[in-house]
Amino acid sequence: MASDTTRPNAAGTQSWRAPVSGTTAFAAALMIFGGAMAAFEGIAAIAKDDIFLRTRHYVFEFSLTGWGWVHLIVGIVLVIAGCAVLSGTLWARYFGVVVAGLGALANFLSIPYYPFWAMTLVAVNIFIIWALLHGAHREIDMT
Repeated sequence: MASDTTRPNAAGTQSWRAPVSGTTAFAAALMIFGGAMAAFEGIAAIAKDDIFLRTRHYVFEFSLTGWGWVHLIVGIVLVIAGCAVLSGTLWARYFGVVVAGLGALANFLSIPYYPFWAMTLVAVNIFIIWALLHGAHREIDMT
């Protein structure tokens, strides 16, 4: 199994790659699903849908269209990061942690516009961070 952990790349150097554990695969699936939901939330906000609550005097006040673009971009990047995590490379896991952290922050800041859904996606993104770090820690210990 040790031969699966390093593979030569095109430059002839060794790159770290481990088989994807169940925890990491679940985190990747959550990233793809959560990213798609964030992208749909962004599209709905850009289209000025009536499902969003309009608040006044919020500290992080953007227009609803501005939040829509933030969620759309973060959602697309989350889907891409989720697909990269399935490759099993270490950089993809850390990239996934960063992107999930940005997703949690963006959803936290948009709580006044759609409270229940934003809190749900914050929890999902925090769980993704935990699963990616926990899965990477366990897979490094196995090698």
